[in-house]
Amino acid sequence: MGAETGRITTDIPARLDRLPWARWHWLIVVGLGTVWILDGLEVTIVGSLSAALKDPDTGLGLSSSDVGLAGAIYVAGACLGALFFGQLTDRFGRKRLFLVTLVVYTVATVLTAFAPAAWWYFGARFLTGFGIGGEYAAINSAIDELIPASHRGRVDVVINGSYWLGAAGGALLTIPLLDPTLIPAEWGWRLAFGLGAVLAVGILVVRRNVPESPRWLFIHGREEDAERIVQRIERTIEEETGAELPAAEETITLRQRRTIPFRMIARTVFTLYPRRTILCFSLFVGQAFLYNAFFFTYGDTLSTFLGVDQTGWYLAVFALSNFAGALLLSPLFDRIGRVQMISFTYILSGLLLTLAGVLLGSLTATSLTALGAATFFFASAGASAAYLTASEIFPMETRALCIAFFYAIGTAAGGISGPLLFGWLIDRASASGDITGIAVGYFIGAALMIAAGVVEILLGVRAEGRSLESIAQPLTVDDAAEGDGTGEGDVSAPGPGPSGSRSA
Repeated sequence: MGAETGRITTDIPARLDRLPWARWHWLIVVGLGTVWILDGLEVTIVGSLSAALKDPDTGLGLSSSDVGLAGAIYVAGACLGALFFGQLTDRFGRKRLFLVTLVVYTVATVLTAFAPAAWWYFGARFLTGFGIGGEYAAINSAIDELIPASHRGRVDVVINGSYWLGAAGGALLTIPLLDPTLIPAEWGWRLAFGLGAVLAVGILVVRRNVPESPRWLFIHGREEDAERIVQRIERTIEEETGAELPAAEETITLRQRRTIPFRMIARTVFTLYPRRTILCFSLFVGQAFLYNAFFFTYGDTLSTFLGVDQTGWYLAVFALSNFAGALLLSPLFDRIGRVQMISFTYILSGLLLTLAGVLLGSLTATSLTALGAATFFFASAGASAAYLTASEIFPMETRALCIAFFYAIGTAAGGISGPLLFGWLIDRASASGDITGIAVGYFIGAALMIAAGVVEILLGVRAEGRSLESIAQPLTVDDAAEGDGTGEGDVSAPGPGPSGSRSA
């Protein structure tokens, strides 16, 4: 395990980073990025279906606390799935795992649609989250390793923000599905879950054409396969553009390994990059609590306190504002910089959520949605950038597991406690009829976001325009020196440009 299999000097990273944007890159975006649409669909459907699931005759007889518990179980499954599949992704490759995790999600979603009782529903939600969590680790690592350095920031932010396209679609789909004049009440919520499985099958067909990461291949002793994939990509892009690609000038020399020992991965995270570890933990806890606490129970808040029978329209508006934020702000993460944009979006969204908590008692369903939309216009871009940060500031051999680790730890802290806290707050506040009882959840989420924004200012990494290998040297680089210019002492230094890999 972990034995060296050879030594290689390659220009593949530089060749991938110097590619112009082309139709081939859209295949990556569609084939891999659409998983966030599935996640958004799942979470929104649960939020929109809270009333239907509470009905003891046509639903499952859930309480508000049960709705929060189901959300926490889903997130717990996602955390464990991320850790389980994350280490397999670094060991067995990106493609094999992003196919397996999508199959797990699809099967679990079908099981959810056929839930006969609450216990079945909770178990199916755990398995659905298990598949989605594995997707996060496999997909983020594959995307960053296939997208050119000059486009990596905006593409990653938009792809992670596409979660909200699924959220908007899920909210709108539940409007006819929950109309008993169109579909019987006992079937509407089941069909809503079934549609997620149909979309997943379509994504699986497209995803089969996405190649394995050449970066993963050459480190694991499969340089010939990596070379064939890169040559095919280059031919495709040259045929599309009608121009010959410039030569790549940078090379990198590595010691190839079949596997990377877990102790080396752990040492990388906690010993070589402790400040980056604190940074990622802060970003993930802040955004996970904010989103999972607010959005998992938003539909329940509207129906319980503000007299909204059909929450789909409100949720759709909220979701579209989130996607608009990721889409419109994403170019700035490459142009202005990671540190400036992440700290700005985190702190501003925290301040806006604080305002929502202060005004909560006087807000209507419309004004609460409007203020929430403004808050999460900024928060969505920042939250998406948290995944970008974890996927680009650690060595390639640890990338998938680092994404999984920070997603799991951060989300466990914020994403499991958030829905549980809000479910309990809603039950307690509904007994007194006072909506301000849930404001404390808003204040906690706001404080965590603002704190994470401050941590970004202090510890953020200037990764814009830099190759992955220059942000953090691969562990197998032949001439790597621990603690050199790619490590903790370089967290605020400007990048050297789009190549920056080292030659032997």
